[in-house]
Amino acid sequence: MKKKLFGTDGIRGLANKYPITPEIALKLGKATAVVFSSSISKNDKRAKILIGKDTRISGYILETALTSGICSMGVDVLLVGPMPTPAISYLTREFKANAGIVISASHNPAEDNGIKFFSKNGIKIKDKTEFEIERIIFSRKTNSTHISGKHLGKAYRIDDARSRYIDLAKGSVNNRLDGLKIVLDCANGAGYAVAPIVFKELRAKVIVLNDNPNGLNINLNCGALQTDKLCESVRKNKADAGIALDGDADRITMCDENGKILDGDDILTICAIDMKNRGVLKNNTIVTTVMSNLGVEEELNKNGIRIIRVPVGDRYVVDMMLENNLNLGGEQAGHIIFIDYNPTGDGIISGLQILSIMKKKNKKLSELSYFNKYPQILMNVKVREKKEFKKIPNIYKVIKDAEGKLNDDRKGRVLVRYSGTENLARIMVEGKDKKEITSIANRIVKEIKSSLG
Repeated sequence: MKKKLFGTDGIRGLANKYPITPEIALKLGKATAVVFSSSISKNDKRAKILIGKDTRISGYILETALTSGICSMGVDVLLVGPMPTPAISYLTREFKANAGIVISASHNPAEDNGIKFFSKNGIKIKDKTEFEIERIIFSRKTNSTHISGKHLGKAYRIDDARSRYIDLAKGSVNNRLDGLKIVLDCANGAGYAVAPIVFKELRAKVIVLNDNPNGLNINLNCGALQTDKLCESVRKNKADAGIALDGDADRITMCDENGKILDGDDILTICAIDMKNRGVLKNNTIVTTVMSNLGVEEELNKNGIRIIRVPVGDRYVVDMMLENNLNLGGEQAGHIIFIDYNPTGDGIISGLQILSIMKKKNKKLSELSYFNKYPQILMNVKVREKKEFKKIPNIYKVIKDAEGKLNDDRKGRVLVRYSGTENLARIMVEGKDKKEITSIANRIVKEIKSSLG
């Protein structure tokens, strides 16, 4: 069996337990140095890799181990500290680093952590690069490699990293936000030190929540997945909108002035129509994933916008955007990519785009969010193994029966897949009749629990 570390978005797990251990991080550092120093240009004396992290206490362990591994292989390290994932994408390009590394478990609780990689172009690395890193680690090729003296790498702290990213974010809109009052939930995560500054310097009135990380409170009852307090604060303070980031600030959830939630589908639809009307939406096409609501497709088609669907994962969205020369894409989960500014999901830039549209059109957010969503049932089931569904007859049959019922006349869809980071089966059933799709979803969950629970 092939040994594997990487999931759908880097390596993730319980911090200080395999594979998120300092021992593996050290080897990752070494292997990463080997892989990315091969792309060093002739004008550079040595390769350099940029490292950022979110606010988890375990980030110190992993940052130190990665740095040690990289420097031991004769490659320099640029340390930027707690910074949003999209900032690492940008700074990797800005500093002409050979790669960027983010230490974060995104929206997961504080006890988890993860490690993900950007290429020198600020794009998440390809599968083949991940395979090469794994191959080097498990072949133990770096174990006996030792250099010394002037050939060792150095680690440098970058003092102006935050201001550079703040300037990028502010530059993504061409109008100020005077007169708008917002509530901003930083999730006690990587955006805590930069997000409030961005919105305040654009003259919005900002009420900030959860900007006091202590290493253990990231995503704790706050952030993009837990928005009750955000909505409550928006209503209480009579704000125009609420913005919630996740732990690494690469995704966003918003609420309007009434406290109604807007997910990535809503944000993507508003931005796509606005960009199309301004003549800046390339090829009048966007990219989203199989999870996006059918209502998005119907609304965009009515507005002359084509939609391309890809598997779940913002890296697949970006790949398709680059392949087709497109500049807008995203996921229902809130990763929205404005590739003209940054080739990865960016919660801060996404929030700015919506606020900018509100300001230019002089409209409330509730007046911009208008497409009809199909009811959608989302369920997760813990599984003991990730066995192919086609090889389990009773599960495969109930899925095919459900697809047959819902595919007629485009009444709905069924999507059953495994999580790339957890031992979970994820079930999505979408259709016009909520009672029908709830019943279908429950049948699928029952069969998966029976066979794999």
